[in-house]
Amino acid sequence: MIEDQTLSYAQLTPRQQRDRLQELAAVFLKLGAIAFGGPAAHIAMMDDEVVKRRRWMDREKLLDLLGITNLIPGPNSTELAIHIGYERAGLKGLVIAGACFILPAMLIVWLLAALYVRSQFIPQVGWLLYGIKPVIIAIVVQALWKLGKTAIKNIPTLIAAIAVVAAFFVGVNEILLLVLAGVGVMLLKTLPRQSGTGTVGAWLLPLPGAFAQISSISTAPAPSWSNVFLFFLKTGCVLYGSGYVLLAFLQLDLVERHHWLTSQQLLDAIAIGQFTPGPVFTTATFIGYLLAGNLGAIAATIGIFLPAFVLVAIINPWVPKLRQSRWASGFLDGVNAASLGLMAVVTYTLTRTTLVDGLTIAVAIVSAIVVFRFKVNSAWLVLAGGIIGFVARSS
Repeated sequence: MIEDQTLSYAQLTPRQQRDRLQELAAVFLKLGAIAFGGPAAHIAMMDDEVVKRRRWMDREKLLDLLGITNLIPGPNSTELAIHIGYERAGLKGLVIAGACFILPAMLIVWLLAALYVRSQFIPQVGWLLYGIKPVIIAIVVQALWKLGKTAIKNIPTLIAAIAVVAAFFVGVNEILLLVLAGVGVMLLKTLPRQSGTGTVGAWLLPLPGAFAQISSISTAPAPSWSNVFLFFLKTGCVLYGSGYVLLAFLQLDLVERHHWLTSQQLLDAIAIGQFTPGPVFTTATFIGYLLAGNLGAIAATIGIFLPAFVLVAIINPWVPKLRQSRWASGFLDGVNAASLGLMAVVTYTLTRTTLVDGLTIAVAIVSAIVVFRFKVNSAWLVLAGGIIGFVARSS
């Protein structure tokens, strides 16, 4: 019996519920294993898989979830996966989608950490990324185009997206940009009509400050697995931004304050997180292994990702209510437009560092033609890019 995708998880028979959970696990295990390129690429692949191919939700819903993830601490693409899991299958889906997206990267990084400890050597996989990154650019550009058609609804949202791009390049903080864009669009959409529905979305704004209080958690001098867990739990509660923000945060605490790592070990850990698929925050797995062995790897991974699961479980039920309020809906439209602008900035930066010669430019162009003209699964494109990179570097 074919499952009706419009039914909620609670409306399904036990067998259909089991099938939905298995499908959810399969999708996010696959994405976790092939999602190279950072959060922008992960979001593009989720859009392709969840909206275009499987029609689990519409693009506006995905954008709303993305906008919410940008307002809370933690890894954005992982939180988006957790949101999708919750939408599909409640708390069970939340756990399965998030864990399956994290697991492949965690296992790969864990293995590389063990090899690193024994040999102090990072395997060279530059040939892999050389071919994959141009493909990733094409996938992200397609996602930007599709998400843009949904996010840019009117003149205020267009202005917000353009303003965010411009302000980012002059050094304005990402979270401030999201909040300002949300407030700006909210006021432009609602003030002329003076709806009395109230500012339901305002409750999100104090979250960073509330969770920042947890930063007072102290770690013991010795890096035991429990101390590693507490440190990364604190990090997961207060950290916004990319892997580069994570680098600065860890440099201050692990290298300069606690002296648990050397700067070179930390750079090696960040490098591992960057060139493996899945969440960049699995850098924590690598560091946890260096500090406290296998238990440290597990403790660090759970610590840094646990706040994301908790936050999504708390916030997701409020998303429909935000859309029902005129004020909150306007705020969310502004945040969505700002998120699109930030994604465009990341794509621009990735393009500058990736398209370095004729072959990478050609791969990007051909990949763009394929993703815009044909319904090709992104997994096959990533695989083809890896093969091209291998052949190019081997010749």
